[in-house]
Amino acid sequence: MYFVKNSKKSLGQNFLIDKNIINKIVKIGKINNNKTILEIGPGYGHLTKQIKMENPKKIIAVEKDKKLSLKLKEDFKNYKNIKIINNDILNIININNYGKNVIVLGNLPYNISTQILASLLMLKKWPPWYEVLILMFQKEVADRILAKKNSKDFGRLAVLCNWRMDIKKHFDVSNNCFFPKPKIKSTVLSFKPKRKVEFDLRDPKSLEKITRILFSNRRKMINKPMSILFKNEHKIYKDLNLNLSQRPGELNN
Repeated sequence: MYFVKNSKKSLGQNFLIDKNIINKIVKIGKINNNKTILEIGPGYGHLTKQIKMENPKKIIAVEKDKKLSLKLKEDFKNYKNIKIINNDILNIININNYGKNVIVLGNLPYNISTQILASLLMLKKWPPWYEVLILMFQKEVADRILAKKNSKDFGRLAVLCNWRMDIKKHFDVSNNCFFPKPKIKSTVLSFKPKRKVEFDLRDPKSLEKITRILFSNRRKMINKPMSILFKNEHKIYKDLNLNLSQRPGELNN
C-alpha cells in the first residue's frame, strides 16, 4: 500500500482513515457555505473530502510533504474552492490572509503539535483571524492542555492555552483509526478564542518566558524563579497576592 511505504516518521505522519471519526470531527465545526476552512496536514485528503461534502466557501489545505501535496492537487483539481499549499504551516500562520469566518481543522503531526498550537495562541492581534480551532493531539498532550492546578499534568501548556482560549474535549480516538498505527491514543479538542482576556499582555511571548522559568522545576517553590524574573519581586507578589512558598502547579491558571 502506497502510503504505508511513504509515511514519514520525520513529519509525524499517521493518517486518520476511520470514516466515522472523520465525520465526527467535521460535524464539530458546523460548516456551511459562509465558512473558510484551513486544514493543517491533510495527508491523503480523507478529512478534506469530508469537509468538501459540507460545502464550505473555501478550503485551504496546507501540506508540507511535496509528494502528498502533488497528489492532493491532482485529486482536487476540478474543485475551484479547494487550494492546496505545499508549505510548513509554521511558515505561514502569521500571513493572515485567509479571509473571514475561518475554521482551522487538523490531525496535527505528533512531533510539532504543541509548536503549531503555540503559534496559533501567541498571535499578537487578538481576537485572531480564526473563529475556532478543531485539532487532534496525542492523548497525553491533550491531557496537559486540559489539566487543572494541583494535578500532575498541570504546567505551562495549560496556562498558555487557558489564558486566551475556551477549551472543550470532544472524544478520544483509538490508535486503530490510523495508518500506520501509532502506539498511543489521540484526543480531539476545540479552542474558541476568548474575546476578552483577563490579562491583556503587550507581548504574548512574555507569558511563554514566565511560564517556562516557573515550571522549569515544578517541585520547588516559586520564590527563586520569581527573583530571576523580576527585580522587585516582593512588590509584585504583594500586588498579585502570591504566596512565594507555593509550587508552580498550585497557581491558578
